Amino acid sequence: MKELMLGNHAAARGLYEAGVKVVSSYPGTPSTEITECVAEYDKNIIYSEWAPNEKVAAEVAFGASIGGARSFCAMKHVGLNVAADPIYTASYIGVNAGMVIGVADDPGMHSSQNEQDSRHHAIASKIPMLEPCDSQECKDMTMLAYEISEAYDTPVMLRLSTRISHSRSPVEKGERKELPLKEYVKNPGKNVMMPAMARARHIFVEERTKKLVEYAENSGINKIEAGGDIGIIAAGTTYNYAKEALGEKASYLKLGMVNPLPAELIKKFASQVKRIIVCEELDDIIETHCKKNGIAVEGKNLFSFCGEYSQSVIKKAILGVVNEYHAFPEEIPGRPPVLCAGCPHRGLFYALKGLKVYVSGDIGCYTLAAQKPLAQIDACVCMGASISGLHGFNIARGSEQAKRSVAVIGDSTFIHSGITGLIDIAYNKGISTVIILDNSITGMTGHQNNPANGLTIKGDPTAAVNLEALAGAVGFNSVRVVDPYDVEASKKVITEELEKAEPSLIIARRPCALLKQVKHKKALVVGDECIGCKACLQVGCPAISVEGKRAVIDSNQCVGCGICKAACKVGAIKEAE
Repeated sequence: MKELMLGNHAAARGLYEAGVKVVSSYPGTPSTEITECVAEYDKNIIYSEWAPNEKVAAEVAFGASIGGARSFCAMKHVGLNVAADPIYTASYIGVNAGMVIGVADDPGMHSSQNEQDSRHHAIASKIPMLEPCDSQECKDMTMLAYEISEAYDTPVMLRLSTRISHSRSPVEKGERKELPLKEYVKNPGKNVMMPAMARARHIFVEERTKKLVEYAENSGINKIEAGGDIGIIAAGTTYNYAKEALGEKASYLKLGMVNPLPAELIKKFASQVKRIIVCEELDDIIETHCKKNGIAVEGKNLFSFCGEYSQSVIKKAILGVVNEYHAFPEEIPGRPPVLCAGCPHRGLFYALKGLKVYVSGDIGCYTLAAQKPLAQIDACVCMGASISGLHGFNIARGSEQAKRSVAVIGDSTFIHSGITGLIDIAYNKGISTVIILDNSITGMTGHQNNPANGLTIKGDPTAAVNLEALAGAVGFNSVRVVDPYDVEASKKVITEELEKAEPSLIIARRPCALLKQVKHKKALVVGDECIGCKACLQVGCPAISVEGKRAVIDSNQCVGCGICKAACKVGAIKEAE
């Protein structure tokens, strides 16, 4: 039976049909839906969980593999950096039952802070990587990855991208393959990576790579499609784009395995065409491999290292043909994403705006506060960096600066990688002020539960991390809780904590406005007292606009949070009757 599926949904279906028993992931766009789809299966068929971070998820999956169950973990490209530590060593150890690591890259940075290419991790860790080009291949290659994993004693990476993960195409559904738990046999020489054992396993890994190269050459996972005199080497999305742009004008070497890459197959393909062009988004990995093996190819001389490609981009670069398109003469203003109406983060950032402090930011919905009119994020690097980054900033600039500096971090991000930064401040006698924006959910990736909100991936009640108790346990004696909707009270508490010559933690606690169980107040309206000063616009709420000289509030968006009331100095904003 065929069904139209997202690439991520199809990958989840592949996990089901392959007999996978354990899935542990951390949500990260564009990979999140894989694990969400898995969670829809009965927990007695596939166990699934949200882990605190990608490193933990990879370690859980690895442990399950050693324990004899097929396992999986998913993450976005920057999450692979977090998981790299166990994954690189897991490559040396290998598997018992199959283990697959799903990683979704984000060319074009639709929802990411960088545009790194995960193929580098596959090469560096010496782990085979498969790359599907549509939803059917997402399912098929997920299942194939387990066969490769167990046949070659290796974890396998499945590389997706935003376009593959979030596009739909038909998928042929099959039955689940129930597999018995594999026997566990104690084997320290294989499973304990002390230097003496690791040296022997490195030799194994290099021999394994040679066997995988043979697989890449001869298995059919990489295949030649004969056509015109132009030869295109591509994988994933760029294969689809090239086929659509060039059609029968080109021949294609479609790569399903992007690490390790074949050499002889590419040479054979080169002998059949007059011109060879590598189409690959992001880095020139295939192109470099070809040139290293003496194969003359074109690639980045025609295409950019940055962003996504398209059918039009490929057609123009190779054929010099520009597709016709209609341009509108009107200048349409940009519409960047903003914090939602009623977002509790808005109140906290509006309070910070009045205090004129340095704000060390982090990864989450609240990163949007870097944009005007709030403009309250000074730096943002990676998950958890706000806390440790603020510590370094204050060390560099001294105690007076520490009185005018805060770190902000979401509850899920704090659990992910903020705790160690908090420990660092306390242990090294820092005096930084940290604010946890506790909205009771992992908001940025679509409302996933996390260890701080007391619900599992399936919504079942569980133990919740007590943030106040945790802060006290690591050495923070000054811990305060504020309601970010109360702007003046938030300002007061932040000001008091900044004056203390000790580390401080403020928890700005208010559930995400989009949570179904959150009850909202009456919508607000603008009365006749409005003088058109536009101060209310400074909170950046999408429910507020200006008609003529007066502000208006869209009752369909307004949740009655009252943050704009704090901004209005003439009392023109009131609750609707």
